[in-house]
This record gives sequence, structure tokens and C-alpha cells, in this order.
Amino acid sequence: MALITADRERFPNTPWQLVETRHEPGNAGTLETLFALGNGHLGIRGAHWAAADADLPGSFINGLHEIWDIKHAENAFGFARTGQRIIYIPDANNFTVIIDGEMLSLAESAVQEYRRSVDFSTGVYECRITWLCRSGATVTTTERRAVGFESRGSLGISLEVSADRDVSVDVTSSVINRQDQPVEDHSEHDPRRAGRHAGRVLLPLRLDGGDGSLRLSWEAAESKQRVGIAVDHWTSAGHQPFDTLVDQDDSSVRYVLAVGAGEPFRLEKSISYAAGPGVQDSGCDAAEAAEEGLRSVEEIFAESREHYRGYWATSDIMVGGQPELQQAIRWNLFQLAQATARADVAGIPAKGVSGSGYEGHYFWDQEVYLLPYLTYTNPEGARRVLEFRHEMLPIARIRAKELSVDGALFPWRTINGLEASAYYAAGTAQFHIAAAIAFATNRYVWASGDAQFRDGMGAELLIETARMWISLGFFGKDGLFHIHGVTGPDEYTAVVNDNLYTNVMARFNLRAAAALAHAEISDDERQLWSAAADRMQLPFDDRMQVYSQDNDFMTLEPWDWTTPRSKYPLLLHFHPLVIYRHQVLKQADTVLAMFLQWQDFSAEEKRRAFDFYDPITTGDSTLSACVQGIMAAEVGYPKAALEHFTNALFIDLDDTHGNTIDGVHIASTGGVWSSLVCGFAGLRDQGPAPFFDPRLPSEWESLAFHLKVQGRLLQVELDAGSLTLTVSEGEPLDVDVRGELFRVGAEAVRVALAPVQVPEPTVFPSGLPTASIPVVRALA
Repeated sequence: MALITADRERFPNTPWQLVETRHEPGNAGTLETLFALGNGHLGIRGAHWAAADADLPGSFINGLHEIWDIKHAENAFGFARTGQRIIYIPDANNFTVIIDGEMLSLAESAVQEYRRSVDFSTGVYECRITWLCRSGATVTTTERRAVGFESRGSLGISLEVSADRDVSVDVTSSVINRQDQPVEDHSEHDPRRAGRHAGRVLLPLRLDGGDGSLRLSWEAAESKQRVGIAVDHWTSAGHQPFDTLVDQDDSSVRYVLAVGAGEPFRLEKSISYAAGPGVQDSGCDAAEAAEEGLRSVEEIFAESREHYRGYWATSDIMVGGQPELQQAIRWNLFQLAQATARADVAGIPAKGVSGSGYEGHYFWDQEVYLLPYLTYTNPEGARRVLEFRHEMLPIARIRAKELSVDGALFPWRTINGLEASAYYAAGTAQFHIAAAIAFATNRYVWASGDAQFRDGMGAELLIETARMWISLGFFGKDGLFHIHGVTGPDEYTAVVNDNLYTNVMARFNLRAAAALAHAEISDDERQLWSAAADRMQLPFDDRMQVYSQDNDFMTLEPWDWTTPRSKYPLLLHFHPLVIYRHQVLKQADTVLAMFLQWQDFSAEEKRRAFDFYDPITTGDSTLSACVQGIMAAEVGYPKAALEHFTNALFIDLDDTHGNTIDGVHIASTGGVWSSLVCGFAGLRDQGPAPFFDPRLPSEWESLAFHLKVQGRLLQVELDAGSLTLTVSEGEPLDVDVRGELFRVGAEAVRVALAPVQVPEPTVFPSGLPTASIPVVRALA
């Protein structure tokens, strides 16, 4: 059921904000995700300040986690041993407001006016509520929040209380340890949701407070990671706190005062967090480290405004004539900034820092779905993510030995570098994460021209992953190179032989490594890599004239497509073995391979693959719609392209997968960026020059954006009949538009575009690849 688009009176369509004009019970947790703030390091969910009005409130620091021993009912060699889960850090967004003895809450109090918003252009959250108090007073509370960017551990909150008459005001500002609070998170049977720890996680190290200030620190019981928080309060008219209480789970500062008409009371709460390797290695108290990062609330708000001023100048994507889509596009781009801007040398969790879903783990998503966006909008950020992967190499080499392969084997899901996926069939078996890292490395080097990274960390990542592939696969009796016992991106088909996506991406990885001029690569090794790449097995079904997802996919029984929608996603309603034996996809697999390795397949091969796989792809994964839309655009199906894109665009805003409460699907927001840039503008990279083959929807007037390419800032403007390119910063750049090379400089180059013909969909041979006994008897 739709959420934002279902009620445009409650959620008006504004180009630079997400606005809620009326409070209604229900969907509170989902809205906490949609109104969350973050900077890639620190995140705070968009919960209301009153405890009674919050559903799943919390704050997070990227990479701060607890560990535990994974208990397998039936253990085996090489199974993942160490679980990791992001920690709910002590949360500062908590207030109790009592007016004339009445505790205000949306659940119990009378509300006259209500408006909350998050402003994409400034990064500021605001919630303004006018209350009709039982004492007869009309009181307005306004809360504003922002996270720092230069000071990435900073959070600023202001709360203002005004009244139309004299009132008694009692305000308590709290810091709550939510990690060790009982909570109902409905995680049973849903692997997408985060679990909870059985024992206490955060053990107090320091608990100090007085005169409105708090200095607190904790250590995680098992991971031994530390987090410190420093909190200062400031009030208008210099009101002194009534009391300051300190506790390991609930510390507070309380103000009791009289507020007169026209004399609002304003409370500013400046928060600074400190965590991570710097705190661990220094040995200093984490609260002291946090104190050094304290900034005034106004400074934090100014940092946020300044960051987004620069961000939107080069990262906005404008769609002409589509205001409904424009707001959603900007919300998705805003989420990308919030998940990545100040992550620094760290991974990007699957939910960013907006929630605890997927345990705060890093997956292949960041390389395939997020790094395209980072590479072309924030190349320094892309490099830092790859540096973080490089830091994992020592652990990845050890893991490779456990799996009897050479080189490095990166974990499928992790925070600290160790494999955390307890279900190997859909975890460790996804060896293709190695190729994703190699692909992102090669794209970054191609797009940035960063020779230092190419010759150092980049080369090492390509070499170590190539060594893994050459030892994982083998030359068969047919003379071809095979890779067996793997799972591709489609997790509804597991542990197969010669998954097409895996083999195509491994081929790329081997060729990219073989092309390096690096002293560590011997001639024999280079020749072996090249031979394996040239002889890579790519399953092809002669009857269907389609590349098969793996060696046996075309022999599987088709899925029963009369299955009711209430039984989707299939992973929550059918045992994995039931799904595995059927011809059904969770997400794009072969089609994704043809997008990423676009030069390796003909237009006819891509179209037939899309025609075959798109109807049997459930889209149960949020990673699927964007890829399906990109390839629908390329093969010439504009209606399908726009439908898939729109589905991807509103995955979280309309909570179409039912789990937005756990955080933003950050990889999908990256897919939205790729859908616009690679789908409708038709960008393809890693060739001789940037290549464009645009497919602007007929319903759109225009599409415009910037790309940072090889030290230049390339401005791209697309309308119904032309593509206009300008290099607004840097030297001229060669750009390929539909096979014709143009030299683009400061003067705009306008290229006329002929319409793209819509092809007839493929008609495949009738009859099922497998038949039931009654059908066989009937045929006999």
C-alpha cells in the first residue's frame, strides 16, 4: 500500500522538502526512516521527541558494532563464526514537555496545527506543533535538528516552547541507552531485519554530569569498541537547570520555569559523539574525545547548510515537467548524501545510518550500486570506500585459505572484515563480490584518472581477486574455464555451476588484472588469467536463443505465477529448497551482467535476455527494479523502463517492500541515480571515452545533471530531440554519442538525436522446459 503518494494533502509535493502536514497514528516507524538525518558517519532517526510518539527511535555510528559467536545447529568447517551487529548508540533526541501539569504527546494531547519537514537543501529537520492544552493555553513547540559535516560526530537540536498566556513549563532533556532497552522489533522470520542481543551490550566507563552538561562513555561487552558522548545545554534568558541526573541507561537535564506570552523558551542541545579506531587506539576517555568535538547548535546548522549548498550545485538531477518525480528524485539523492558524505575510510551499510536493518552490514551493494554515484559525484568518497576494502585484504587472504582458494576472498556481509553470513548458500557462495570490488576499482580509476591508486591499492585489489578466480575455477574436458558451486546475484537460485553473471564478471576481473603493468605479475600468471578469460564458459540455451542464468537454469520447473501476491516476497513464505528448484528470480542476474559488461553482448542478445528474464523476475529484492528499468530503456521498451524506474523511486517513500521501518534501502537510491544517468541518459563507461545513448521518456521535457569525469565537470542536458554537453570545469573531453566522437569543451556541443524504435518483443518457443507426469502421459 502506498504511503507518500497515497495522500498528497498530508504529504504535499514540494520540490525541496519532504513535508507532513497532519499526524495520523500508524506508520510511525516508517516515517522515522523517511525523516532521518545522517552524514555517513552519524545517523539519527526521524522520531518525535516524546517517547509515547516514537516507534523505533535511535541513533547510529557507522561501523560501531557488537560481536557474538554464531551458533550453528550443525556446524561445518569454514562456516562463519563471528556475528556482527550495529549498535544503537546512546540517543540524545529525547524530551519530555509538561505544560501546567500536562505531559504533551501526539497520542494523548489535543493538536491544533502540525507540520514537520526535512529540507533537502539545508539538511534541517523541523517539527512544529500547536497544542490545545487542558489548562486552556495554546502552546507551540518547534524542534529543529541537523548533523554536522566538518564535525562529523556532531548533532544539534533546538526545542522552542511558546504560549499565548503564562504557563508553567517543565522540560526534561534526556540521553537514553536504547541498545539495552527492551523493544519489540518484529524480527522473527524476516532475515532482512536486525536481531537483538540477549545480554547487556554497553557497559558504562564514565558517567559524569552537572550544571546541564553530560560526559558519558561506554564499551561494548564483546567487541570492546567504545563510544563517548558529550552534551551541553544552552537556554534563552540563561535559565539554569533544575537538576542533572546521570545513569548508565537514562541521563537527563531538567528545566522548570514559567513562560509568559510572547516570551518563548528556547533550549539548545549540542551533542558530540566519539567512536572508532581513533578513540580505541589513543587510549583516552571517549567522553573526553567527544568533548573536543562539541560545537554550538548554530555552528552545526551552518555546517549542514554549507555542505548541501555545495552538494546540490553539482549533484542535483533535474527532470523537466515531472514535479511528482522531482521531489522523489531529490529525496533519493538526499539519502545518498546522508549515507556517504562523511563515511570517510569505511563501508556504506545497506541501510546507511538510518536504521539497523541488515545488522548494519556492508555488502556488494556498495560497489555495484553506490560507487557509480560516488565515483561521478564524490570521487574522493569513492576512493575512501575502496581504501576500506583494501584494509580488509589481510583478513580476506586468510578467508581465502579457509575456502581453499588463492588470493583474497572478501566476506559477503561484514562490518569488521570477518564473514558474518551464517547461511553460506546465499552468503559465502556469492563469490561474485570479488568481481564487484574489482569492477568498482577499475571504474574509479577510469573515471578519476587516479594513477597513484591505480598503481598501488587498486592493482593489489585486482591482482588478489584475479588469483581467487583462477584457483576457484578450472579448465574442463571441453577446454572451457568453469566456475562451479557459486550463487549469483539472484538468491532464488543458489550454489549452481557457471552462473552467467559470476562468469562474465570474473572474466572482466581476470582481463583487468592481466592488463596491469605490475612487477608482481609473472608472465605465466598473466597468460593463465588471459586464457581463462578467453575460454570462460557462458551458458547459452540453443532452443531459446538466450544466455542461461547457469548451466541448469533452463531445466528447472517454471514457477506457478498464480501464486497470490500475499505470498511475496517468496523468501518469507517458502522454504529455500522450494524456491531453488523453480525457474523464478528474486532480482536481475543475467540482465545485470549485460548492463555492467555492456560491450560484451549484442543488442539482440540483450533484448532477448530481457524479454526472457523480466517476466520471471519477482522484484522481491529492492536491487532489481532499477536494473530492470535501465535495461528496458537500452533495449527500447520505454513504458517498461519508466514503470521499473518509478517502482524503484518510491520503494521507501511508499514502503512498497514493507520494511522501510528498518532504514532506507541505500543501494536502491544508488540505483535511482544509475537509472537516470545510465538508463535514460544512457551513460556507459570504461571504454575509450564516455559513451551516451539516451532514452528520454516521452512524458519528460528534459533531464539534466553533472558528472565529475577525469578531472572535469561535465554538464549533461537532454531533451526530446538532442543531447547538449558542456565541460564547465577542466580541459576538453572526448565523448562518444551513439558511435560518433565529439570534442566537448566550455562551449556547449549539441547533438541531434533520432527517435529510438520500439522493437517487437521476442516470442519464445512454446512448451515448458520440464513437464509433469500427467502432461507426459497426455503427450504419449
